[in-house]
Amino acid sequence: MVDFNSSAFTNPSTFILMGIPGLEDFHIWISIPFCSRYVIALIGNIVILFIIKTVTVLHEPMFYFLSMLAITDLILSTSTLPKMLSIFWFNYHEISFHACLTQMFFIHAFSGVESGLLVAMALDRYVAICNPLRHSSILTNVVVAQIGIVALLRELVLMTPHPFLLRRWPYYQTNVVPHTYCEHMAVVKLACADISVNSLYSLAVIVLILGTDVTCISLSYIHILHTVLSHPSKDARLKTLSTCGSHVCVILTFYIPALFSFLTHRFSRHIPLHTHILVANTYLLVPPALNPIIYGMRTKQIRECVIQLFMTKIS
Repeated sequence: MVDFNSSAFTNPSTFILMGIPGLEDFHIWISIPFCSRYVIALIGNIVILFIIKTVTVLHEPMFYFLSMLAITDLILSTSTLPKMLSIFWFNYHEISFHACLTQMFFIHAFSGVESGLLVAMALDRYVAICNPLRHSSILTNVVVAQIGIVALLRELVLMTPHPFLLRRWPYYQTNVVPHTYCEHMAVVKLACADISVNSLYSLAVIVLILGTDVTCISLSYIHILHTVLSHPSKDARLKTLSTCGSHVCVILTFYIPALFSFLTHRFSRHIPLHTHILVANTYLLVPPALNPIIYGMRTKQIRECVIQLFMTKIS
């Protein structure tokens, strides 16, 4: 076992990730659902990417955004799970200082990218339902690529200051991070300095990203609902709404645990630390595993392609 006692140092070469404090005896059991989610995320998202790439009928904006989402989910889960499993399975708690900052950057940056892609997918549904005749002329391949680049660049710009701010501070009391991964606030609280700049900047970024993205998604669906409910045919209304069902499910699985994790971490002192860490892991691990399942089950084109793919393999 790793000795978690504090030691005196100024700038640590390594941090110690504790895992889930208070639940160390259950790490092996907790690793089973976590590992299962990772395997599902890998297989599911790779299958989604393969199908979208090989089936030409799926070469349209919604599926391009879905492929970007699949790549983002692969990066998010791979940035977190391998190190987490090494803690649970092999008691390997050490992570180098620079690897910790890199992991933190990738996790927070691509969480924001995922949020931006959900906005892009809401925009696609809005144009497809509210202005269907101009859908192909508005969301061209060039526009889709530009939207993806903007979603990526926004997070790179907003998240780059985090690791540089963290490198400035001394860490001479402890290098033990009470978490399963290098979460920003869990690391910055170890610094022996005034961390108000980090806290305020982190809060401003989160509020900016979530506030902007949730507002854009909400406005898109308000217009969608207005358009759908004004349609005279009940069957047409249900059919149109069903095309948004997959996206709405993905939005809920991403934002609900993300908002809960953010609010409990910032404003609640009564929730046990292990509960917060489990929720934080759920926020990172559940969407990458569920997204391909949701789209695979609810999107007719993908569902038919998956069935055809597996039938071909069996025969």
